[in-house]
Amino acid sequence: MARLPKTDKFLLLLVLTLVTVGLFIFISASFGLLARDGRAFLLIAARQVIFGLAAGGLLAFVVSRTPHNWWRKNAFWFLSGAIFLNLLLFAPGLAVEHGGARRWLEVFWLSFQPSEFLKLGVILYFAAWLGKVKGGVATVKHGLLPLFILLAVSAAIILSQPDTDTFIVLAAALVSMFMAAGGRWRHFLVVFFIAGLSFVLLISARPYLTDRLKTFIDPAADPLGAGYQIQQSIIAVGSGEIFGRGFGRSVQKFGYLPEPRGDSIFAVAAEEFGFIGSAAIVVLFTLFALRGFWVARRAPDFFAAYTTIGIVTIIIFQSFLNIAAMVGLVPLSGMPLIFISHGGTALFVSLIEVGIILSISRHLKAG
Repeated sequence: MARLPKTDKFLLLLVLTLVTVGLFIFISASFGLLARDGRAFLLIAARQVIFGLAAGGLLAFVVSRTPHNWWRKNAFWFLSGAIFLNLLLFAPGLAVEHGGARRWLEVFWLSFQPSEFLKLGVILYFAAWLGKVKGGVATVKHGLLPLFILLAVSAAIILSQPDTDTFIVLAAALVSMFMAAGGRWRHFLVVFFIAGLSFVLLISARPYLTDRLKTFIDPAADPLGAGYQIQQSIIAVGSGEIFGRGFGRSVQKFGYLPEPRGDSIFAVAAEEFGFIGSAAIVVLFTLFALRGFWVARRAPDFFAAYTTIGIVTIIIFQSFLNIAAMVGLVPLSGMPLIFISHGGTALFVSLIEVGIILSISRHLKAG
């Protein structure tokens, strides 16, 4: 049998480094839970390592050896399956509710977040559409209208859970794909205007979003309430100084910092590894973005290029959104830090997405 062309080794090395670093940070961030409840720690660690890392890594390997055209041919069915999974969240007795949100389905002992599959499904379908219409993306019928339809369907499903942050990340990926495919700037401005107006209406309809903005503007206004997490996060980041306290020595993760294994995990990393370690994480994600867009530029066809752009945008936008929130540059989002935070579904799907890019990297054009 003929051997498959080799994958992009540099991209693979970057992902392996991020996953390895992420595993150590996740273990350290979980020490507080281990001290309180060893059984809960084992359960969370098992979900992260077995489902997220092991199963996701194995499937990523399989996907990396699967021709990327398989995803183009089955994009509609993958999207349909992802929509079906998300609709199950609204069926009585199937969804797991936490903090007023219904975002998880539970099968036996395993819970997962269907919106992660929806993000990938929408990207694959839109990439297949853009690859089909090619220059037609500059028209309203073949470009702007399909973009609006996908945004509207995604919004109806994701915002009903509710999960505003996930929709924002997906919308950013779709718009980046649209513009990369040759979408007109005036169409982009139309999208931007409607998105801004919709965001204002959404904020007015959902008080918790208004509270986020108020906390972002003045975190000290409610230091023991809405502003508690960001203040504790900034304390953790500042405590790390240049070189950090050392692995496992974070103080904030022991009962002070909310969600140290989840959306606050970057603050734990900053406290333990300091500015040097924090900067290294940012550099790794930046290199991943640059290499991913390099793959997209040399992709063998339009579908491969737009799929890569969409996937890279989702991973990078979400990760930088998380990091920026932990240092007070944007409002708190609740989004996990890809490859690092607790969230078996996010890690599982992200590794599959990486597998797709690695499959595409086997057939790059010269130049």
